[in-house]
Amino acid sequence: MLSCHSGVLTHNVTGAPTIAGLLRERLIYGLASLMSGPSINSPVPLMSAPITQDVLTIPRKLPETGRTNIVGLTRGQLREALIAAGTAEKQAKMRVGQIWQWIYHWGLRDFAQMTNLAKDYRALLAEHFEISLPEIVSRQVSADGTRKYLLRIAGGHEVEAVYIPEEGRGTLCVSSQVGCTLTCSFCHTGTQKLVRNLTPGEIVGQVMVARDDLGEWPVPGAPRDETRLISNVVLMGMGEPLYNFDNVRDAMKVVMDNEGLSLSRRRITLSTSGVVPEIARTAEEIGCLLAVSFHATTDEVRNTLVPINRRWNIQALLDALREYPRLSNSERITFEYVMLDGVNDSDEDARRLVRLIRGIPAKINLIPFNEWPGAPYKRSGWDRIQAFADIVHKAGYASPIRTPRGEDIMAACGQLKSATERGRKNRAQIAAEAAG
Repeated sequence: MLSCHSGVLTHNVTGAPTIAGLLRERLIYGLASLMSGPSINSPVPLMSAPITQDVLTIPRKLPETGRTNIVGLTRGQLREALIAAGTAEKQAKMRVGQIWQWIYHWGLRDFAQMTNLAKDYRALLAEHFEISLPEIVSRQVSADGTRKYLLRIAGGHEVEAVYIPEEGRGTLCVSSQVGCTLTCSFCHTGTQKLVRNLTPGEIVGQVMVARDDLGEWPVPGAPRDETRLISNVVLMGMGEPLYNFDNVRDAMKVVMDNEGLSLSRRRITLSTSGVVPEIARTAEEIGCLLAVSFHATTDEVRNTLVPINRRWNIQALLDALREYPRLSNSERITFEYVMLDGVNDSDEDARRLVRLIRGIPAKINLIPFNEWPGAPYKRSGWDRIQAFADIVHKAGYASPIRTPRGEDIMAACGQLKSATERGRKNRAQIAAEAAG
Protein backbone atom coordinates (compact mmCIF):
# COMPACT_ATOMS: atom_id res chain seq x y z
CA MET A 1 0.00 0.00 0.00
CA LEU A 2 1.16 3.48 -0.76
CA SER A 3 -0.64 6.66 0.00
CA CYS A 4 2.72 8.58 -0.25
CA HIS A 5 1.50 5.26 -1.26
CA SER A 6 1.52 2.75 -0.12
CA GLY A 7 5.39 -3.77 17.82
CA VAL A 8 7.62 -4.85 20.75
CA LEU A 9 8.36 -8.28 19.40
CA THR A 10 5.97 -10.69 21.03
CA HIS A 11 7.95 -13.75 19.98
CA ASN A 12 11.68 -14.32 19.73
CA VAL A 13 12.11 -16.31 16.54
CA THR A 14 15.81 -17.07 16.99
CA GLY A 15 16.27 -20.71 16.07
CA ALA A 16 12.74 -20.90 14.67
CA PRO A 17 11.96 -21.98 11.11
CA THR A 18 12.94 -19.55 8.40
CA ILE A 19 10.63 -16.72 7.46
CA ALA A 20 10.15 -18.29 4.04
CA GLY A 21 9.19 -21.60 5.59
CA LEU A 22 6.76 -20.00 8.00
CA LEU A 23 5.15 -18.04 5.21
CA ARG A 24 4.48 -21.26 3.36
CA GLU A 25 2.72 -22.62 6.41
CA ARG A 26 0.49 -19.62 7.06
CA LEU A 27 -2.32 -18.30 4.93
CA ILE A 28 -1.30 -14.73 4.35
CA TYR A 29 -4.01 -12.45 3.04
CA GLY A 30 -3.63 -11.88 -0.68
CA LEU A 31 -0.36 -13.84 -1.03
CA ALA A 32 -1.45 -15.77 -4.09
CA SER A 33 -2.00 -12.64 -6.11
CA LEU A 34 1.32 -11.22 -4.96
CA MET A 35 3.15 -14.10 -6.55
CA SER A 36 1.44 -13.60 -9.91
CA GLY A 37 1.75 -9.81 -10.08
CA PRO A 38 -0.99 -7.19 -10.40
CA SER A 39 -3.95 -7.59 -12.66
CA ILE A 40 -6.98 -5.35 -12.61
CA ASN A 41 -9.13 -8.29 -13.71
CA SER A 42 -7.82 -11.00 -11.39
CA PRO A 43 -9.75 -11.60 -8.15
CA VAL A 44 -7.77 -11.58 -4.92
CA PRO A 45 -8.46 -14.68 -2.83
CA LEU A 46 -9.86 -14.02 0.61
CA MET A 47 -7.54 -15.54 3.16
CA SER A 48 -8.66 -15.86 6.75
CA ALA A 49 -5.38 -15.26 8.56
CA PRO A 50 -4.04 -11.72 8.99
CA ILE A 51 -0.35 -11.04 8.82
CA THR A 52 1.17 -11.61 12.23
CA GLN A 53 4.40 -10.13 13.47
CA ASP A 54 5.65 -13.33 15.08
CA VAL A 55 5.92 -14.80 11.60
CA LEU A 56 7.25 -11.78 9.79
CA THR A 57 9.52 -9.90 12.17
CA ILE A 58 13.15 -10.70 12.90
CA PRO A 59 14.46 -10.74 16.50
CA ARG A 60 15.95 -7.67 18.13
CA LYS A 61 19.34 -9.23 18.73
CA LEU A 62 21.64 -8.55 15.82
CA PRO A 63 22.88 -11.91 14.51
CA GLU A 64 26.36 -10.63 13.69
CA THR A 65 27.12 -9.52 17.25
CA GLY A 66 24.56 -11.03 19.59
CA ARG A 67 24.04 -7.56 21.02
CA THR A 68 20.63 -5.91 21.33
CA ASN A 69 19.88 -2.86 19.23
CA ILE A 70 18.69 -0.06 21.49
CA VAL A 71 17.08 1.90 18.65
CA GLY A 72 13.33 1.30 18.66
CA LEU A 73 13.06 0.06 22.25
CA THR A 74 10.40 1.92 24.22
CA ARG A 75 11.42 3.39 27.56
CA GLY A 76 9.92 0.42 29.39
CA GLN A 77 11.66 -2.09 27.15
CA LEU A 78 14.98 -0.28 27.48
CA ARG A 79 14.67 -0.26 31.25
CA GLU A 80 14.07 -4.02 31.34
CA ALA A 81 16.96 -4.64 28.94
CA LEU A 82 19.34 -2.55 31.05
CA ILE A 83 18.36 -4.41 34.22
CA ALA A 84 18.86 -7.75 32.45
CA ALA A 85 22.34 -6.58 31.40
CA GLY A 86 23.34 -5.78 34.99
CA THR A 87 22.08 -2.24 35.69
CA ALA A 88 20.93 -1.78 39.27
CA GLU A 89 17.14 -1.63 39.32
CA LYS A 90 17.13 1.57 41.38
CA GLN A 91 19.30 3.29 38.77
CA ALA A 92 17.54 1.93 35.68
CA LYS A 93 15.06 4.78 35.19
CA MET A 94 17.83 7.38 35.42
CA ARG A 95 20.04 5.42 33.00
CA VAL A 96 17.19 5.17 30.51
CA GLY A 97 16.80 8.96 30.56
CA GLN A 98 20.52 9.53 30.06
CA ILE A 99 20.90 7.05 27.21
CA TRP A 100 17.66 8.20 25.60
CA GLN A 101 18.85 11.80 25.42
CA TRP A 102 22.21 10.84 23.95
CA ILE A 103 20.65 8.74 21.20
CA TYR A 104 17.45 10.60 20.31
CA HIS A 105 18.27 14.22 21.18
CA TRP A 106 21.95 14.44 20.31
CA GLY A 107 22.03 11.66 17.72
CA LEU A 108 25.03 9.93 19.33
CA ARG A 109 26.01 6.40 18.21
CA ASP A 110 29.00 5.64 20.45
CA PHE A 111 28.58 4.64 24.10
CA ALA A 112 32.15 5.76 24.78
CA GLN A 113 31.11 9.37 24.17
CA MET A 114 28.26 9.33 26.72
CA THR A 115 30.32 11.38 29.14
CA ASN A 116 27.81 11.56 32.01
CA LEU A 117 28.10 7.78 32.42
CA ALA A 118 30.95 6.08 34.26
CA LYS A 119 33.55 4.39 32.05
CA ASP A 120 32.81 0.93 33.40
CA TYR A 121 29.11 1.41 32.73
CA ARG A 122 29.84 2.57 29.18
CA ALA A 123 31.85 -0.64 28.73
CA LEU A 124 28.91 -2.68 30.01
CA LEU A 125 26.62 -0.99 27.50
CA ALA A 126 29.02 -1.63 24.64
CA GLU A 127 29.23 -5.29 25.62
CA HIS A 128 25.47 -5.87 25.55
CA PHE A 129 24.01 -3.28 23.17
CA GLU A 130 24.38 -1.58 19.82
CA ILE A 131 23.01 1.62 18.30
CA SER A 132 22.30 0.39 14.81
CA LEU A 133 20.53 2.12 11.90
CA PRO A 134 19.61 1.07 8.36
CA GLU A 135 22.42 1.51 5.84
CA ILE A 136 22.00 4.02 3.01
CA VAL A 137 22.59 2.11 -0.23
CA SER A 138 21.74 5.07 -2.44
CA ARG A 139 20.35 8.56 -2.13
CA GLN A 140 18.66 10.28 -5.04
CA VAL A 141 17.77 13.96 -5.05
CA SER A 142 14.97 15.19 -7.29
CA ALA A 143 15.00 18.49 -9.16
CA ASP A 144 12.35 19.68 -6.68
CA GLY A 145 14.52 18.82 -3.66
CA THR A 146 12.80 15.55 -2.77
CA ARG A 147 15.24 12.95 -1.45
CA LYS A 148 14.71 9.23 -1.86
CA TYR A 149 16.74 6.84 0.27
CA LEU A 150 17.26 3.20 -0.59
CA LEU A 151 18.02 1.60 2.76
CA ARG A 152 19.44 -1.83 3.54
CA ILE A 153 18.22 -3.53 6.71
CA ALA A 154 18.96 -6.82 8.47
CA GLY A 155 18.94 -9.80 6.13
CA GLY A 156 20.08 -7.69 3.19
CA HIS A 157 16.55 -6.51 2.43
CA GLU A 158 15.90 -3.04 1.06
CA VAL A 159 13.20 -0.45 1.71
CA GLU A 160 12.72 3.13 0.64
CA ALA A 161 12.03 6.35 2.52
CA VAL A 162 11.33 9.76 1.00
CA TYR A 163 11.96 13.25 2.36
CA ILE A 164 9.77 15.99 0.89
CA PRO A 165 10.88 19.56 1.70
CA GLU A 166 8.39 22.40 1.74
CA GLU A 167 8.57 26.01 2.83
CA GLY A 168 8.77 26.06 6.63
CA ARG A 169 8.38 22.30 7.02
CA GLY A 170 9.48 18.91 5.75
CA THR A 171 7.76 15.54 5.61
CA LEU A 172 9.45 12.17 5.85
CA CYS A 173 7.57 9.25 4.32
CA VAL A 174 8.65 6.00 6.01
CA SER A 175 8.05 2.34 5.24
CA SER A 176 6.61 -0.24 7.62
CA GLN A 177 7.16 -3.48 5.66
CA VAL A 178 9.51 -4.90 3.06
CA GLY A 179 7.12 -5.11 0.13
CA CYS A 180 3.37 -5.25 0.55
CA THR A 181 0.60 -7.81 0.63
CA LEU A 182 -2.29 -5.69 -0.60
CA THR A 183 -1.76 -5.73 -4.38
CA CYS A 184 -3.50 -2.41 -5.00
CA SER A 185 -3.60 -2.40 -8.77
CA PHE A 186 -2.50 1.23 -9.24
CA CYS A 187 0.45 0.99 -6.83
CA HIS A 188 3.99 0.07 -7.87
CA THR A 189 4.82 -1.24 -4.40
CA GLY A 190 1.89 -3.63 -4.72
CA THR A 191 3.78 -5.47 -7.45
CA GLN A 192 6.50 -6.41 -4.94
CA LYS A 193 5.76 -9.44 -2.80
CA LEU A 194 5.74 -9.11 0.95
CA VAL A 195 8.99 -10.22 2.60
CA ARG A 196 8.61 -9.22 6.23
CA ASN A 197 7.59 -6.56 8.73
CA LEU A 198 10.03 -3.90 9.81
CA THR A 199 11.10 -3.84 13.45
CA PRO A 200 10.53 -0.72 15.57
CA GLY A 201 14.25 0.02 15.26
CA GLU A 202 14.10 -0.14 11.47
CA ILE A 203 11.14 2.26 11.42
CA VAL A 204 12.68 4.73 13.87
CA GLY A 205 16.00 4.24 12.09
CA GLN A 206 14.56 5.74 8.90
CA VAL A 207 13.88 8.97 10.77
CA MET A 208 17.37 9.00 12.27
CA VAL A 209 19.09 8.25 8.96
CA ALA A 210 17.24 11.14 7.32
CA ARG A 211 18.22 13.46 10.17
CA ASP A 212 21.82 12.38 9.68
CA ASP A 213 21.65 13.20 5.98
CA LEU A 214 19.98 16.56 6.60
CA GLY A 215 22.36 17.49 9.42
CA GLU A 216 19.47 18.12 11.76
CA TRP A 217 20.92 16.93 15.08
CA PRO A 218 21.61 19.80 17.51
CA VAL A 219 25.18 20.93 18.06
CA PRO A 220 26.22 21.26 21.74
CA GLY A 221 26.69 24.92 22.65
CA ALA A 222 25.17 26.22 19.43
CA PRO A 223 22.08 28.48 19.51
CA ARG A 224 18.88 26.47 19.49
CA ASP A 225 17.21 26.43 16.07
CA GLU A 226 13.47 25.83 16.32
CA THR A 227 13.12 25.11 12.59
CA ARG A 228 12.49 21.42 12.03
CA LEU A 229 13.66 20.06 8.71
CA ILE A 230 11.70 16.89 9.50
CA SER A 231 8.56 18.40 11.00
CA ASN A 232 6.18 15.61 10.00
CA VAL A 233 6.32 11.85 9.59
CA VAL A 234 3.88 9.94 7.42
CA LEU A 235 3.56 6.15 7.50
CA MET A 236 2.78 6.03 3.81
CA GLY A 237 5.81 4.22 2.40
CA MET A 238 6.17 0.56 1.56
CA GLY A 239 3.71 -1.70 3.33
CA GLU A 240 0.44 -1.58 5.27
CA PRO A 241 1.20 -0.15 8.75
CA LEU A 242 -1.80 -1.78 10.40
CA TYR A 243 -0.56 -5.24 9.38
CA ASN A 244 2.50 -4.46 11.51
CA PHE A 245 0.63 -2.73 14.29
CA ASP A 246 2.69 -3.48 17.40
CA ASN A 247 5.99 -2.55 15.79
CA VAL A 248 4.56 0.65 14.30
CA ARG A 249 3.02 1.59 17.64
CA ASP A 250 6.29 1.11 19.53
CA ALA A 251 8.25 3.01 16.90
CA MET A 252 5.85 5.94 17.12
CA LYS A 253 6.16 5.95 20.92
CA VAL A 254 9.87 6.58 20.42
CA VAL A 255 9.33 9.22 17.73
CA MET A 256 6.71 11.05 19.82
CA ASP A 257 8.68 11.02 23.08
CA ASN A 258 9.19 14.69 24.00
CA GLU A 259 12.72 14.17 25.34
CA GLY A 260 14.08 12.83 22.07
CA LEU A 261 12.88 13.08 18.48
CA SER A 262 9.86 14.88 19.91
CA LEU A 263 7.29 14.90 17.13
CA SER A 264 3.76 15.36 18.46
CA ARG A 265 1.03 12.91 17.50
CA ARG A 266 -0.51 15.62 15.32
CA ARG A 267 2.70 15.65 13.30
CA ILE A 268 2.36 11.94 12.50
CA THR A 269 -0.07 10.52 9.98
CA LEU A 270 -0.67 6.81 9.54
CA SER A 271 -2.17 5.72 6.24
CA THR A 272 -4.12 2.50 5.91
CA SER A 273 -5.92 0.81 3.05
CA GLY A 274 -8.63 -0.20 5.49
CA VAL A 275 -7.62 -2.83 8.07
CA VAL A 276 -10.82 -2.22 9.96
CA PRO A 277 -10.14 -4.19 13.19
CA GLU A 278 -6.98 -2.14 13.90
CA ILE A 279 -8.45 1.34 13.35
CA ALA A 280 -9.83 1.69 16.88
CA ARG A 281 -6.52 0.41 18.30
CA THR A 282 -4.71 3.09 16.33
CA ALA A 283 -6.81 5.75 18.02
CA GLU A 284 -6.37 4.30 21.48
CA GLU A 285 -2.71 3.18 21.42
CA ILE A 286 -1.07 5.66 19.02
CA GLY A 287 -3.49 8.58 18.69
CA CYS A 288 -1.90 9.96 15.54
CA LEU A 289 -3.73 11.43 12.58
CA LEU A 290 -5.29 8.96 10.18
CA ALA A 291 -5.34 8.82 6.40
CA VAL A 292 -7.25 6.25 4.38
CA SER A 293 -6.41 5.04 0.89
CA PHE A 294 -9.98 5.25 -0.34
CA HIS A 295 -9.74 5.72 -4.12
CA ALA A 296 -13.23 4.58 -5.14
CA THR A 297 -16.88 5.18 -4.32
CA THR A 298 -18.37 1.77 -5.12
CA ASP A 299 -17.39 -1.65 -3.84
CA GLU A 300 -17.15 -2.93 -7.40
CA VAL A 301 -14.40 -0.43 -8.32
CA ARG A 302 -12.67 -0.50 -4.94
CA ASN A 303 -12.49 -4.30 -5.02
CA THR A 304 -10.23 -3.91 -8.04
CA LEU A 305 -8.22 -0.86 -6.98
CA VAL A 306 -7.84 -1.79 -3.29
CA PRO A 307 -8.50 -5.54 -2.99
CA ILE A 308 -8.63 -5.48 0.81
CA ASN A 309 -12.11 -4.02 0.21
CA ARG A 310 -13.27 -7.58 -0.48
CA ARG A 311 -12.62 -8.34 3.17
CA TRP A 312 -13.75 -5.05 4.71
CA ASN A 313 -15.98 -3.18 2.31
CA ILE A 314 -16.67 0.54 2.10
CA GLN A 315 -19.53 0.45 4.60
CA ALA A 316 -17.47 -1.45 7.21
CA LEU A 317 -14.57 0.94 6.73
CA LEU A 318 -16.72 4.06 7.04
CA ASP A 319 -18.40 2.70 10.18
CA ALA A 320 -14.98 2.34 11.81
CA LEU A 321 -13.86 5.79 10.64
CA ARG A 322 -16.93 7.48 12.12
CA GLU A 323 -15.67 6.42 15.54
CA TYR A 324 -12.05 7.45 15.02
CA PRO A 325 -12.20 11.23 15.65
CA ARG A 326 -14.05 10.63 18.92
CA LEU A 327 -11.60 7.95 20.07
CA SER A 328 -8.41 9.87 19.36
CA ASN A 329 -9.69 13.45 19.66
CA SER A 330 -7.79 13.98 16.43
CA GLU A 331 -8.33 16.39 13.61
CA ARG A 332 -9.96 15.48 10.34
CA ILE A 333 -9.47 12.12 8.71
CA THR A 334 -7.73 12.42 5.36
CA PHE A 335 -9.21 10.49 2.47
CA GLU A 336 -6.56 9.76 -0.15
CA TYR A 337 -8.07 9.54 -3.62
CA VAL A 338 -5.87 8.77 -6.61
CA MET A 339 -7.27 10.19 -9.86
CA LEU A 340 -7.44 7.51 -12.56
CA ASP A 341 -8.63 8.45 -16.01
CA GLY A 342 -12.05 6.98 -16.75
CA VAL A 343 -12.01 4.75 -13.66
CA ASN A 344 -12.99 6.80 -10.58
CA ASP A 345 -12.95 10.44 -11.69
CA SER A 346 -16.48 11.21 -12.88
CA ASP A 347 -18.76 13.91 -11.48
CA GLU A 348 -21.00 11.15 -10.14
CA ASP A 349 -18.00 9.65 -8.29
CA ALA A 350 -17.39 13.04 -6.69
CA ARG A 351 -21.02 13.42 -5.62
CA ARG A 352 -21.12 9.84 -4.33
CA LEU A 353 -17.91 10.43 -2.34
CA VAL A 354 -19.47 13.42 -0.61
CA ARG A 355 -22.55 11.38 0.31
CA LEU A 356 -20.47 8.51 1.66
CA ILE A 357 -18.34 10.58 4.04
CA ARG A 358 -21.15 12.82 5.29
CA GLY A 359 -20.81 13.27 9.04
CA ILE A 360 -17.09 12.41 9.14
CA PRO A 361 -14.70 15.35 9.83
CA ALA A 362 -12.59 14.96 6.73
CA LYS A 363 -10.52 16.41 3.96
CA ILE A 364 -10.01 14.81 0.56
CA ASN A 365 -6.49 14.65 -0.88
CA LEU A 366 -6.78 14.29 -4.63
CA ILE A 367 -3.67 12.60 -6.00
CA PRO A 368 -2.89 12.79 -9.71
CA PHE A 369 -1.85 9.24 -10.59
CA ASN A 370 1.91 8.87 -10.73
CA GLU A 371 2.57 6.53 -13.60
CA TRP A 372 5.22 3.81 -13.50
CA PRO A 373 6.50 1.42 -16.16
CA GLY A 374 3.76 -1.07 -17.02
CA ALA A 375 1.07 0.72 -15.00
CA PRO A 376 -2.45 -0.30 -16.11
CA TYR A 377 -3.89 3.20 -15.64
CA LYS A 378 -3.47 6.76 -16.85
CA ARG A 379 -3.59 10.00 -14.89
CA SER A 380 -6.86 11.93 -15.09
CA GLY A 381 -6.70 15.13 -17.10
CA TRP A 382 -6.18 18.35 -15.21
CA ASP A 383 -9.64 19.72 -16.13
CA ARG A 384 -11.27 16.52 -14.89
CA ILE A 385 -9.34 16.66 -11.60
CA GLN A 386 -10.35 20.29 -11.07
CA ALA A 387 -14.01 19.54 -11.82
CA PHE A 388 -13.93 16.69 -9.27
CA ALA A 389 -12.28 18.96 -6.70
CA ASP A 390 -14.87 21.70 -7.24
CA ILE A 391 -17.76 19.34 -6.47
CA VAL A 392 -16.10 18.16 -3.27
CA HIS A 393 -15.16 21.70 -2.24
CA LYS A 394 -18.67 23.05 -2.80
CA ALA A 395 -19.98 20.29 -0.53
CA GLY A 396 -17.91 21.77 2.29
CA TYR A 397 -14.81 19.58 2.24
CA ALA A 398 -11.24 20.71 1.67
CA SER A 399 -10.08 19.08 -1.56
CA PRO A 400 -6.43 19.96 -2.20
CA ILE A 401 -4.85 18.54 -5.33
CA ARG A 402 -1.52 17.09 -4.33
CA THR A 403 1.40 18.32 -6.38
CA PRO A 404 3.42 15.33 -7.60
CA ARG A 405 6.89 15.38 -6.03
CA GLY A 406 9.99 13.43 -6.96
CA GLU A 407 8.57 11.86 -10.10
CA ASP A 408 11.94 12.10 -11.84
CA ILE A 409 13.45 9.73 -9.24
CA MET A 410 10.38 7.48 -8.85
CA ALA A 411 9.76 8.88 -5.37
CA ALA A 412 6.19 10.07 -5.88
CA CYS A 413 3.08 8.57 -4.34
CA GLY A 414 2.60 4.98 -5.42
CA GLN A 415 6.02 4.64 -7.03
CA LEU A 416 8.14 3.24 -4.20
CA LYS A 417 9.66 -0.15 -4.86
CA SER A 418 13.04 -1.45 -3.79
CA ALA A 419 15.78 -1.52 -6.36
CA THR A 420 16.20 -5.24 -5.86
CA GLU A 421 12.63 -5.88 -6.92
CA ARG A 422 13.00 -3.60 -9.91
CA GLY A 423 15.56 -6.07 -11.18
CA ARG A 424 18.62 -3.94 -10.47
CA LYS A 425 21.07 -6.79 -10.05
CA ASN A 426 24.12 -4.77 -10.79
CA ARG A 427 25.53 -3.81 -7.40
CA ALA A 428 28.12 -1.61 -9.05
CA GLN A 429 25.28 0.62 -10.19
CA ILE A 430 23.99 0.91 -6.65
CA ALA A 431 27.49 1.70 -5.38
CA ALA A 432 27.85 4.39 -8.02
CA GLU A 433 24.58 5.98 -6.91
CA ALA A 434 25.69 5.93 -3.29
CA ALA A 435 28.95 7.62 -4.20
CA GLY A 436 27.07 10.30 -6.13
